[in-house]
Amino acid sequence: MRKLSCYLVAGMLLVGGHTYAQKKDAVVEGIVKEATENSQLEKLAHELLDVIGPRLVGTPQMLQANEWAVAKYKSWNIAAKNEKWGEWRGWERGVSHIDMVSPRVKSLEGMQLAWSPGTAGKSVTAEVIIVPDLADSLAFQKWLPSVKGKFVMISMYQPTGRPDYNWQEFATKESFEKMKKDRDVQTEAWTKRLAKTGYGTRSLPAALEKAGAAGIVMSYWSKGFGANKIFGAYTKKIPTVDISLEDYGLLYRLAESGNTPKISVRADAKEMGVVPTFNTIAEIKGTEKPDEYVILSAHFDSWDGGTGATDNGTGTIVMMEAMRILKKMYPNPKRTILVGHWGSEEQGLNGSRAFVEDHPEIVNNVQAVFNQDNGTGRVVSMAGQGFLNSYDYLGRWLSKVPESIRSQIDTRFPGAPGAGGSDFASFVAVGAPAFSLSSLNWSYGNYTWHTNRDTYDKIVFDDVRSNAILAAILAYEASEDPAKTSREKSVLPLNSKGEPGTWPVQQKATRKGGVN
Repeated sequence: MRKLSCYLVAGMLLVGGHTYAQKKDAVVEGIVKEATENSQLEKLAHELLDVIGPRLVGTPQMLQANEWAVAKYKSWNIAAKNEKWGEWRGWERGVSHIDMVSPRVKSLEGMQLAWSPGTAGKSVTAEVIIVPDLADSLAFQKWLPSVKGKFVMISMYQPTGRPDYNWQEFATKESFEKMKKDRDVQTEAWTKRLAKTGYGTRSLPAALEKAGAAGIVMSYWSKGFGANKIFGAYTKKIPTVDISLEDYGLLYRLAESGNTPKISVRADAKEMGVVPTFNTIAEIKGTEKPDEYVILSAHFDSWDGGTGATDNGTGTIVMMEAMRILKKMYPNPKRTILVGHWGSEEQGLNGSRAFVEDHPEIVNNVQAVFNQDNGTGRVVSMAGQGFLNSYDYLGRWLSKVPESIRSQIDTRFPGAPGAGGSDFASFVAVGAPAFSLSSLNWSYGNYTWHTNRDTYDKIVFDDVRSNAILAAILAYEASEDPAKTSREKSVLPLNSKGEPGTWPVQQKATRKGGVN
């Protein structure tokens, strides 16, 4: 990557190798002033994350969030609607109570996984055992009946509960290296242990369920970093619970030493059949070129271990705040400015892919798409996604962004097509110029991403405020630009076989889905 050049020379600005005259712009100044002096970000975050909470596809909370967003846009005099993109398995989370009742009493930190079957309002109490290290799948089949009426632990025991950065700061080099080596050895051994059962990640819980297990106990800890990843269950009748590293380790050691731990689990959950799922769409209609579109983009759904604050509550409120500010400071854009809050990104970009499939009249006339989806940090990276002339128009638009924001951003042109795996890739796959506003890390990938720690308190509002300013100015500049953006693509490099690379292919969205 190369740093976006920002030099003021005799009233001129150099961006991406091009020099642009810098002039004051009342709209840009208004955007910055409104975002700074009248920010609604904290209020939006509180209402979305604290009041509504996590937004798992197919849950009542996801629908509540859709309806909240429409009402919020209408309160700003912005036209908005919920547009059905498909259907999903309806499920609602209730309370999770997990207690160790033997050899002593202790309340455990844990929760049922998404789409886990409940316990019918009752507590299930049973012994906890570990998947054993057996010779092969035949030996495992002989052992399998012994799981009847028991909770089965299927995750490896972690040798340390401290994140790696703790070891780096305080341990000796030799001690740190020894821990990592031991962890690698244990990881390899556990992987082989599971492989010898003859089952995979999804099929093992199902086999244990069929054999009469009382429930599945797991702990998917992000290696060396300190937060549990929270995904979905693969059982149909018995609960699957995820327990924190600390408490999982306690149960594991007790079971391994022959002290026979027992736990009591109550997991309330409600199955709701197949339910409709939606994207929330809002727009400020263009005055001169209403059939050309600038799209602000962020996925609305989340996993439900936490409240989806940085994945993708922050991207959501950035785009909502940008639209609010644009409506106030730029109410009559040349091109239509549309915002898409996509459903079911976590299961495969389903909402945005459905929108692309359903609306060729919009996609074929996209000026630019700006997507934000990787945490609370300020935007520090933009790539051209393989569009040959993206350096030109993105450079011109970025030149109008305040230096304090612009100077943080690395750019790469033309960049790799569709790289990144968020909703902008749905547009790039059909040739529409779409770009990711990629954020500073803030330990996103190893602490908040898909974990039970992804909550309001992890938001860095100063960074999010900068991102809202950036998104609003980029949308304004893209709308005002006299020229239509080029869709000419760069020549792709050869792959490992010496053959020309390929652009991503847009697949059809999963219109009907669920788990199991």
